[in-house]
Amino acid sequence: MGRRILFGVYHWGLGHATRSLGLIRALLDRGDEVTILMQPGGGMQLLKSELGDACEYLPFQDTPAPFSRYPVVFYVRMTAAMPWILAGFRREHRFTEKLVAERHFDRVVSDSRFGVWSREVPSFCILHSIHQRVPFFSRFTEWCAERGQRDLLKGFTKILIPDVEENGGLSGWLGHEPNFDWGDGRLAYIGPLSSVPRLDIEQDIDVFFSVSGIEPQRGLLEDLVLDALPRLSGKVVVTLGRPRDAGECREVAGATVYDYLDRERQAEMLNRAKLVMTRSGYTTLMELAGLGRRALFVATPGQSEQEYLARFHRERGHVWSVEQKHMDIPRDLERAKAMRGIPQMDAGASVGRFLAAIA
Repeated sequence: MGRRILFGVYHWGLGHATRSLGLIRALLDRGDEVTILMQPGGGMQLLKSELGDACEYLPFQDTPAPFSRYPVVFYVRMTAAMPWILAGFRREHRFTEKLVAERHFDRVVSDSRFGVWSREVPSFCILHSIHQRVPFFSRFTEWCAERGQRDLLKGFTKILIPDVEENGGLSGWLGHEPNFDWGDGRLAYIGPLSSVPRLDIEQDIDVFFSVSGIEPQRGLLEDLVLDALPRLSGKVVVTLGRPRDAGECREVAGATVYDYLDRERQAEMLNRAKLVMTRSGYTTLMELAGLGRRALFVATPGQSEQEYLARFHRERGHVWSVEQKHMDIPRDLERAKAMRGIPQMDAGASVGRFLAAIA
């Protein structure tokens, strides 16, 4: 008989829902009963569209997302919101304990929701950033941030890092070389996660633009991409990352523009594309590593983790990256074509390691 699993998913963007999707499917295939805890929005819409009524969905408020057009404003807002964020962790932990007591869950899995854990049953946190990049501050501040994060996560049985342990992996400093003792065996590297299979199809798309992120930055990138389309040649496909407008498609300056692509169509486009322009979110990075693709990375302004990952892989010669405010899309695409591409990594065994870790 399968286990009852409470699975919490972080709501910023679509990346956490995307990488959790393959794990949830594996739990369902194994015969487990999965209840998803997530803030309503694009991520929950994505999971509902892919999983249907195979899971139960519980809406619950997540960490606030005080994004702005200007990175400095975002950092100020985020710092000011910290008391609210910490109170939110305590609130979601109380709610999790209540759910475990009432519904008799056997396991709790959390994709980066720090309050979704229980003292009563084994709890596991999927997290690729044991360090936090803190802009405008010192290494000492980042050291303090790691210690604070470690203490916030002390209730979890294990921290599951979706990366390889050797040579910096995909996440670089973010997921490696902890400054503190996190506990014997609590940090477990399970390998990269990707719900994008490698398909044996022709690479017939010259550029695939995958627009995503939290507003207003998603909309700003959309405007830049659509404005650049008349200056591009070859076969170009664009997805605008708007789940609410799923199904809408149009031609713009010779390019095919989708408001949204489901996971199957997104996987098809990534396999067909010779080059991908996308945010440098970690989930996207894992998907590209599964395919070994060339990419143009555009970090979401104000998201220091994306900025670090874009710089890390640019310095290694894997991708070309550019700040959103400095984009010249035709120029940057040409530079991206000259890069080596993300090193290909096999994500096939990672789901099995996840299932073994929570057993």
